[in-house]
Amino acid sequence: MPNPKETASSDCNDSQNTDCSPRKLREHEDSHGGDIPKLCPPNIPSSNSPQIHSMSELMETASEVSKMTIAHEIVVNHDFKLQEVNLSPNSLESRVKETVHKAFWDNLREQLSKVPPDHSPAIKLLQEIKETLLSLLLPRQTRLKCQIEEALDIELIKQEAEHGALDIPNLTTYILGTMAMLCAPIRDEEIQRLRIMADPVHLLREIFRVLNLMKMDMVNFTIQTLRPHLLEHSVQYERKKFQELLNKLPGSLAYTTDWLHKAIAEVSNSDLLPSSSTSGTNGPPVSPCPMAAGKVSFIHSPTAVLNQAYMDLLDWEPGREHYPETMLMDKTRLHALQVEVNQLVIIASVLLVSGNICGNELISSPGCGNRLKRVIKALLEGLPDIRSENALLDISNQIHMEVDTILHQLGYPALSTDKAASLKGQLRNLGDKDNAVRILIEQRIQTFLRHCLYPGGQNSKNLLQGLTSIQEELLEIGQRFGSLINHNRQVFGPYYSEILKKLLLPVGKSETGKIS
Repeated sequence: MPNPKETASSDCNDSQNTDCSPRKLREHEDSHGGDIPKLCPPNIPSSNSPQIHSMSELMETASEVSKMTIAHEIVVNHDFKLQEVNLSPNSLESRVKETVHKAFWDNLREQLSKVPPDHSPAIKLLQEIKETLLSLLLPRQTRLKCQIEEALDIELIKQEAEHGALDIPNLTTYILGTMAMLCAPIRDEEIQRLRIMADPVHLLREIFRVLNLMKMDMVNFTIQTLRPHLLEHSVQYERKKFQELLNKLPGSLAYTTDWLHKAIAEVSNSDLLPSSSTSGTNGPPVSPCPMAAGKVSFIHSPTAVLNQAYMDLLDWEPGREHYPETMLMDKTRLHALQVEVNQLVIIASVLLVSGNICGNELISSPGCGNRLKRVIKALLEGLPDIRSENALLDISNQIHMEVDTILHQLGYPALSTDKAASLKGQLRNLGDKDNAVRILIEQRIQTFLRHCLYPGGQNSKNLLQGLTSIQEELLEIGQRFGSLINHNRQVFGPYYSEILKKLLLPVGKSETGKIS
């Protein structure tokens, strides 16, 4: 395990400089039909049959879900790291924790204050400190391991305590020296503060606090070290774990099926079929299929349907339940993207209206656009409904003030009464569902994000026409959205293929194409 000073200052830094961007994961090979897992193996009872699971089975399932979620989080979140839990100062948990800890350390102080002192509790703490220090060592650090074993020989310490010869300050000095060798550079300052503490009880308490931080540093370093390996095998691992869950909980793709079924209806009622420029990737958009009574049904491209389903996640109603099972691990991330996209719609719409009324030269002048964006973002931050009348009223008033300030700074006259009224009125109208400016911006953003679902689509800057004011933010969102969806498609593509084959094809027909 890493974290000795010799690796903390070099290996840790190396890991930070290493390119941790996801490697391109192996594509699913459609030619191997046997690679596609079955949704309900023959030995699994029908989902309509009552399923009774013991508590141990449920706990085991929860454990498997936890493992899969952590592995997924490490892969898709490059900033993932463990952090110390900070309880609210006034919470019940915080008060209970503080009370229990105070009682423990007060008892230790009382035991050490006796004549003669009772060192039993302190010896137990030294044993825990020793075990923690040993856990922070790398396998090759055998010499340091022997030194710790010798310096913190618990049997010898007990004998010294029995004969009144135990020197706790000397032991803590050695412990702090060892911690200084093993800690990451970020902990150096804290350990220096420990060296000047005279109260042994307070010092032991702080040693445990810093050791817990060092253990967390160790885990986070290990995560960074293992990330390239996890990236290489994450698709197979997540798919395997998900299949194991399906084996235990058959019929667990009901919400995913509903989600895809809704996307089929949307594709059928819109002009969202793939263009000829992407038909090579998606296959033919539709194929006629004869049905009863001389009617003709069309088989939509599975990829077109799946892409529509993915886009629906960015327009998910806040109170709507039944999130697709295959997307649950990314629900929070997708909701955050949805909020960011909605904010960009408002920002781009506000800037477009402001430019039309005040002049594009003014809005695009150095610093002006960024200044207005910062103002809008600040006003939208934390709002549950950015379409609300109050939100847009605040934005319209503030934008008017900012524009007047900018005009004054540039030596231009303030907006006329009519222009000011028009600016504020049109900005407030952006909350209307049928507002033409807002609809136009939404469609352009949706077109770009839909293109991000295809390989290399995140780099299609030509689709950002009219979105120059938010280009940087939109490119960043497109990259995150495309990477997230690409990983999901690789993991769950075989399941989507199975579901869409049943939903799109008439009974008795077969489909050779699969979603990769």
